[in-house]
Amino acid sequence: MRISDILRKKGSAVATVRPDATVRELLARLAELNIGAVVVSPDGAAIAGIVSERDVVRRLHEHGAALLDAPVSQIMTEQVRTCAPEAAVADLRKTMTEHRIRHVPVVSDGRMVGLVSIGDVVKSAIDELETEREHLVGYLHG
Repeated sequence: MRISDILRKKGSAVATVRPDATVRELLARLAELNIGAVVVSPDGAAIAGIVSERDVVRRLHEHGAALLDAPVSQIMTEQVRTCAPEAAVADLRKTMTEHRIRHVPVVSDGRMVGLVSIGDVVKSAIDELETEREHLVGYLHG
């Protein structure tokens, strides 16, 4: 299975926030969309970074409530791992596990075309196992 298969099922919409948005605005966006991370992007296509609920919690612990008025660019992860739509889901699963990352933007021709979460990767593995089970049951009963 390829990353493009996941995107075909879930869609290619990616929640973004501008680097100059405040952490308070970021939290409102996360709550509004009921998600755990957004890509930081100046234009909705280029990737400046990624920021998650965990990033906010860790920085709040360090800096206190004043952080809420700071720009997202101060707390985002700048080194963002990405993948291509043609990448194998199994390879991405391994990368996400080894590097303890939960969200990976999908990039094609230098532009963001989707976002894959660890939940998407796990769901695809479950779907593959279910399909395989159905084939085996069909074979045994056929």
